[in-house]
Amino acid sequence: MKRKKVLFLIHDLGHGGAERVLVNLVNNMDNTKFDITLQSIFDVGIHKKRISENVNYTYNFKHMIKGNSRIMKLFSPKILYKLLIHEKYDIVISYLEGTPARIISGCPSNTKKVCWLHVQLDSSKEVAQSFRSLNEAKKCYESFDQLIAVAETVKESFYKSTGIKKECIKVLYNTNDTDEIIRQSKEQIDDLLFKKKEINICSVGRIIEMKGYWRLAKVHKKLIDQGIKHNIYILGVGNQENKIRKYISDNHLNDTFIFLGFKDNPYKYVKNCDLFICSSFREGFSTAVTESLIVGTPVVSTLCSGAQELLGYNNEYGLVVENSEEGIYEGLYYLLTHDKELARYKELAQKRGKNFSKERTVKSVETMLEELI
Repeated sequence: MKRKKVLFLIHDLGHGGAERVLVNLVNNMDNTKFDITLQSIFDVGIHKKRISENVNYTYNFKHMIKGNSRIMKLFSPKILYKLLIHEKYDIVISYLEGTPARIISGCPSNTKKVCWLHVQLDSSKEVAQSFRSLNEAKKCYESFDQLIAVAETVKESFYKSTGIKKECIKVLYNTNDTDEIIRQSKEQIDDLLFKKKEINICSVGRIIEMKGYWRLAKVHKKLIDQGIKHNIYILGVGNQENKIRKYISDNHLNDTFIFLGFKDNPYKYVKNCDLFICSSFREGFSTAVTESLIVGTPVVSTLCSGAQELLGYNNEYGLVVENSEEGIYEGLYYLLTHDKELARYKELAQKRGKNFSKERTVKSVETMLEELI
């Protein structure tokens, strides 16, 4: 049987969760059935080196172009597609909303088109951000043969913001390379000694406003001031780091709120911590939370998209708290002062993590593509 040619288009392969899970997905798809090309608009990002030799990789621009979203709005989707996509495919996929979706929507109608929605879009303004108008955005999204949301909450918010029928949107969970995550989580940590007599908490993500690390730092200070000993480790980089570092330094918290920078293998740090915190204002379906469950580290997460699907609608597998500074404080305070609950959630995290097998998520994507054709 002839392999089907499939294109995945993404903005770049930077530090984000969507970029990581895309590489996980294409690396593990059946290459006897699919001839896969991963194309990034900009040839930047740490995940490039992880792409399997079985996957074709291409790009449009060697370096990031400042204001690229505004520049691309000068051209219609059809012109952008003609300029940027140079081969013919059976299926073309935008793996992110926004600019990649606008480009792929310009594909000729004889090719099947798919768009992944990773982010909770709660308003018309957010939907239209990379488009000329809300009307153009809706027209582009309606042109896809299949829309894929990474969580039920992403699906619901997209429906409310666009009016596009729910039956046009399918939910498929992200692909995590579970075997590799578990293997790497067992590697030795050489650059850090966790304080064994205190609770160690970690978080993995870009240090940007959306991730809520500024309010996490304030919660940390409040808990320390109350005499509740604990340490917080942040794995990531981003434009809010200097602001938070100053706050930590001004409040003499350098020994307990620690920035570890970006790590190629964050899993061994997460595995060796007592608790994972997701302090985000918004998520799609948190890759970092999923990975924490896979390595068996319990989670406290703000109530953002995907949190309840991951941790249970009644906190069966982790603690979901109000999406506020007070909510984060109450969740951490509770587990930092209830040792038995923390131990119970560790057991539940290990149980929940088994549901996100690589084989199951890859197969669901392959089935969806086969049904489209």
